[in-house]
Amino acid sequence: MPDTRRTDLVLLIVAMVWGSSYLTAKNATEVAPVLVVLFLRYLLSALAGVPLVLALARRRQVPWTREEIRIGSVLGLTQTAVLVLEMYGVAHTSAANAGLLISLTLVITPLLDRSGGRGRVPPRFFLAAGVCVVAIGLLTSVHGLHTPGVGDVLMLAAAVVRAVHVALVGRLTSGRALRPLQLTSVQTVVGAVLCLAPAAVSGRAAVAHITAGTWAQLAYLALFCSVFAFLAQTWAIQRTSASRASLLLGTEPVWAAAIGIGIGGERLTALAALGAVLMVAGTYWGQAIEQAHRTAQGATAPGATAEETIAEAPGKDGTSPATTPVGA
Repeated sequence: MPDTRRTDLVLLIVAMVWGSSYLTAKNATEVAPVLVVLFLRYLLSALAGVPLVLALARRRQVPWTREEIRIGSVLGLTQTAVLVLEMYGVAHTSAANAGLLISLTLVITPLLDRSGGRGRVPPRFFLAAGVCVVAIGLLTSVHGLHTPGVGDVLMLAAAVVRAVHVALVGRLTSGRALRPLQLTSVQTVVGAVLCLAPAAVSGRAAVAHITAGTWAQLAYLALFCSVFAFLAQTWAIQRTSASRASLLLGTEPVWAAAIGIGIGGERLTALAALGAVLMVAGTYWGQAIEQAHRTAQGATAPGATAEETIAEAPGKDGTSPATTPVGA
């Protein structure tokens, strides 16, 4: 298989894995409390990531610099806030809705991010955002047009907070020699520590009753949706353009809806199906406008280094590889 096709396949697999995280997380939270699931997921991610950093450090350099620990700790706080909202949100809405609503991050982030010479986005970007707003109304109309449910509202809040997190990633990592894997491991440790106490209070007894199937789901979320997807994403983005990576990783909400409906047995009304189409179209359109604007501003110059190109390519829901996209 040619290198380009192999790289594209890896990125599509990453998008598919992330898309599947919503249904997996929803199933896990039906067995154990949300904070217990989140703590165990962070813990398993840390147990996989930290030894990897230490193993690499034996042959190269120090495991973590002070700057990586400091910035990773700050990003760990915001990332944990995002995942708490996402996990509670997906527990109270469909996996398809969750994956589609969180993609709103793609059109919120450019409104907050002023790094890399982006400046103000062009007016037509707001048309794309308007399409997404209409899509939200349709997506939450499972039983006819009505006020969004608790889960939908939480997913919308998660999209806003994730956009803030992504903008903060850009601001804190820009121009700094930070290693993604090291930042990732710090964030997983911070997340595990933050979730430990509330998880112990809300569901200490629940851990003893977690089935083998739920442990498998937790391992999938931690090892595949976090560690594997992160490493695969970094490998692939180094071998392709930011635009191509953005397009392929942007298929995540499509996979989330397809898996939620095809495997999870979820249903979309005609209005909600139209909303799904508009959400995907709106986010793609907004992303294309923002990227064209960024290129015009000179943020992705022809002589950019590989690291600069990677920094422009989104990870899960628009994040850069400087953070671990640990899924819904």
